[in-house]
Parts: sequence; structure tokens; C-alpha cells
Amino acid sequence: MDLMNRRWAKHAVFLAQSIILGLAIAFILVWFRPDLLQAPGQGYGSGRPGNEQNSFADGISASIPSVVNVYTLRVVSRTDRQDAVGRILGNSGAGASRRPQRSLGSGVIIRSDGYIVTNNHVIENADEISVQMLDGREEKAVLVGTDIDTDLALLKIPLDGLPSIPLGRSDQLKVGDVVLAIGNPYGLGHTVTQGIISATGRAQLGLFTFENFIQTDAAINQGNSGGALVNTDGELVGINTAVLSAGLMPDGIGFSIPVNLVRGVSQQLIENGRVIRGWLGVSPQNLSPQRATDLGIPDTTGIELYDVAGDGPGFRAGLRPGDIITHIDGSAIAASREALNLVAGLSPGSVIMIDGVRDGRDFQIQAKIEERPPLP
Repeated sequence: MDLMNRRWAKHAVFLAQSIILGLAIAFILVWFRPDLLQAPGQGYGSGRPGNEQNSFADGISASIPSVVNVYTLRVVSRTDRQDAVGRILGNSGAGASRRPQRSLGSGVIIRSDGYIVTNNHVIENADEISVQMLDGREEKAVLVGTDIDTDLALLKIPLDGLPSIPLGRSDQLKVGDVVLAIGNPYGLGHTVTQGIISATGRAQLGLFTFENFIQTDAAINQGNSGGALVNTDGELVGINTAVLSAGLMPDGIGFSIPVNLVRGVSQQLIENGRVIRGWLGVSPQNLSPQRATDLGIPDTTGIELYDVAGDGPGFRAGLRPGDIITHIDGSAIAASREALNLVAGLSPGSVIMIDGVRDGRDFQIQAKIEERPPLP
């Protein structure tokens, strides 16, 4: 009996030691890994702030039906060597031949009644535009209008009840936010790539008149132009437009037009068939610190006019090349893009007060804004 009691005592001690050791190990694990205490659904893939996601399927399923493939057909004239030889030999049938040229791109349904946004360069000079949706339906599209200054175009197809994409807020984007690019690269069909916001407010790339690009490292390839850049909730935050590449392959630097700009341009194209912007008829450039010092202008406030259109409202108001504009309607101007956007946002007929410096002397004039003429 004593032997049995000793065995039970020995087993009890062993069990107690095991329990204490297990509790110690658990304490250490929880101390260094408190996330282990999270309930199911609170870890990866939950979508809660501060946690990683291992799937973006919900956001993609909410947005991908709104992304379409855009196909264009353009008939071009071609004069080849055989035609030239035929003309020399007096063959009256020789000459310029006409052949179809096809291209592809992407677009995004922004309204359920058939309005689709894409890039102007996707449909430029096209004789025929076709749109193919995710469910396989294909329709001929009508061009509603274009805005060359931002490289945007608006199409319309004769269908209702389409899956329109929810519009997000590009002004709330932050560097590091996860984004997804959806489009039709190389004609493969609907394809999704993932990256982050690398920068916002990118300008002075020399691509278009009004630049305020979102920069992303989500893969953007040929055929992605006009497609959607969406957040993880599936909301549209940009229209994919360009990629920076030193060779044949992209270098992970892509640019998208922010949805806030897309929203305004699309609305004007629907209402007016064109985008109405203010115009002063001047070409400004940023003032370098050295130039500002030479002119005695503090804090590089101001922009310099390197050209003034002779038929523009700025010239009629008295502006001349070489003038420094420091303020418009009392607001200090420090960058040419800032001035361009400010004037473009004014309605034709508006009168503005301009403060500046000419030949070292201050001046103040009034100018009446006109509608920005279309690009040639």
C-alpha cells in the first residue's frame, strides 16, 4: 500500500511539474506574441486597421465587373516600296493602300446607364470603338467627349443596369496604402496586380497639361491604360494612364489620374460635351531661388512668365513675358502648377486681380478670364 502511495505521489509531482512548465512556456509565448490571444477572424485577412490581409478577393469582386476591355479600329494609309515602284513604272493602280490598325486598352464603367471612362490616347483617332465586359458581352461604343489636357475620354454604350464601380476619394490616399490595378494587359483579359501608393501629386512629367498623378508600383503594362486603380474595398481611386520605363519592361513606376479629377472631368463631358476651364493665355515657370534673390523677391514667392499669347486675356490686361506674378486675388503663388490649376478652376468671365513685379517695380492689374481654347 505504501508502495502504491509513493507511486501516486511521484506521478502527482510529475504532473504538477508538467503543468507549471506548460504555464511558464505559455506565459513566455503570450508575452512575446500577444496576437496569439486574438479570437478567430481578428488576425490575418480580417481587414481591420493595423492587420495584414492575405486576400483582396472581396474588393476585387466588387470592382472587377465594372472594368471593361476597349478595342479600337483605325484605318490608316500606307505607301510601301512596291507602290512607289508601280508609280515609277506608270502603274495607275499603285499608290497609298489602306489597312486596318487595331489597338487595345481598358475602361471603367462609372454609371449604370453605360458611361465608361478611359484614356484619350486609347481611343484617339479611332474609327470604331468596341467594349467587352467581364460577362463576355460586347458592344459598339459612342465617344461622348475627350479632354486632351488630362488624357481622359468618356464613352457610352446602349445598355442599362450595368455594374458601375463605387468611386472613392483620391485626396484621402496615403503613401503606403495598398492598391490594385485592374485592366487588359497585352489583350490577356481581366487581370489584377497589387502594389502600394508610392507618391501622390506627381506633376511636371511633361505628359499632359494638367498633371496630378498617383504613383504606384502595381504592375501597369500595355493594355492597362484606361483601367482601374482601386483600394482594398474595391473603390475607384484612379485611372491607370502611364508607366515609366527605361527599357522594354516597366520599372515599377506607374501613374494614375486621381478619381477626384476623373469625377469632375466626366461630369463636364456628360453635361457639356467638353471641359470648360478658365484661361489667361500665359505660360509660367517656377522661380528658382537664385532668380528670386536676384529680383529681390523673398521666399521664392512668385512665378515667371516666359510667354504671353498675343490674343489672350493676359496680354490685353497688360501682362508681358518676363513679368513675375506673386499673387492672384490676394493668394500667394509659389508654383506654376498652382497658378495653372487656380486659373483653370475659374469660370470664363471671372475678373481676377494680379500682383507682380516688372523690372524691379511692383504692379497690379485686373484680367478677365476666358474659356481655355482646345489644344490644336
